[in-house]
Amino acid sequence: MKIFNTFNTELRYNLLILFTAGLLFWSSVASLLPTLPLYLEYVGATKQQIGIVTGSFAVGLLLTRPMLGRLADERGRKFVLLIGTIVAAIAPFGYLATQSIGLLILVRIFHGVSIAAFTTGYSALVADLAPPDKRGEIISYMTLATPIGLAIGPALGGFLEATTGYGVLFLVAAELGFVTLLAIVQVTNPPIQTHEETQDNHQKFWQILNSPRVRVPTLVMLLVGLSAGAVHTFVSLFIKSIQIDFNGGLFFTVAAISSFSTRIFAGKASDRLGRGLFITFGIISYTLASIVLWQAHTVSSFLLAAIFEGAGGGTVISMIVTMMADRSLPQERGRIFAICVTGFDLGIAIAAPVLGSIAEQIGYRNMFAYGAGITCVALVIFFTKSSKNLANSLRFALGRAPDTYAMNNLEVSS
Repeated sequence: MKIFNTFNTELRYNLLILFTAGLLFWSSVASLLPTLPLYLEYVGATKQQIGIVTGSFAVGLLLTRPMLGRLADERGRKFVLLIGTIVAAIAPFGYLATQSIGLLILVRIFHGVSIAAFTTGYSALVADLAPPDKRGEIISYMTLATPIGLAIGPALGGFLEATTGYGVLFLVAAELGFVTLLAIVQVTNPPIQTHEETQDNHQKFWQILNSPRVRVPTLVMLLVGLSAGAVHTFVSLFIKSIQIDFNGGLFFTVAAISSFSTRIFAGKASDRLGRGLFITFGIISYTLASIVLWQAHTVSSFLLAAIFEGAGGGTVISMIVTMMADRSLPQERGRIFAICVTGFDLGIAIAAPVLGSIAEQIGYRNMFAYGAGITCVALVIFFTKSSKNLANSLRFALGRAPDTYAMNNLEVSS
């Protein structure tokens, strides 16, 4: 990470504060990953209800992310980050306040707004600050806050749930959100592009989504979200159902360590080898994770699945975000990030209730086979549709050709 020594003091300080805020935010969110399904089971929810409640945070994402992306472009990245951290500090109190499934769905939807706002503002701000020729490296380093938080959060949440109960767990999650807010207050916001400075602000949601540079990555994110949503929602319950002596929180910790490890080398390498090769690697990793879970009977199987899951998360999401930064101008970046990641949100929103219903019929194990099939479809789409034609798409996906939709390549070709 010697590259940070080449930055001026203000930029290094901004990046340090942002990284700290990201670490705290994801620790707060992730503390509920292995524990919220168990809490819902404790209050009497069925498998399908557990899926609906845990997945309903994606409804909050879907409803608000496009608007938040527009706000990030018009009002600044910091404004949107503040919205996310305020919601993160408030939402955990909602879980304490009620055991009604209907009200818990509303709380979870509200909590989803925090993720929509924080991830949109964070990604756009980091992309703004990163030099274009080092963008992959900087974004990968800065998004390490996510896997580290996803390593700390589940372990912390599992420990608090086992030793002090759900009340203290939710209070700690809220406190982490509040400290994140204090960190974001110190961030310096970059200049905001005004309407007079750009001709692209009039573009609507569907106009941007229909653009070939955005449409295929969004569809890939949708399919990946379906598979990842099934794993994140049901793996703890699957482990419990087959009575293996393995803490569900440890699965997420191992996945986070794997994600951390892949991001360290993938970002810098993608600046030389292209984003497509690492997106392909990530989709294959997600597929292998679901296949291993489908056949899992031992602790080592779950550890291997966690490694593959983390490798997928550490490459697909960060590399697609980096690719979309390559394909966008600063004044439209918030909206494009929001739209593309909305695909992932929608996948998670569908995964929990739909695959939860499938799990009710055929069990958790066979449900993961569906997840493997879904990511295989994503891989085929990326191989065939990620560039302007089939040959270029395949070469880009294998790291043998540049991204024809990247802004610098568009300028050269024009």
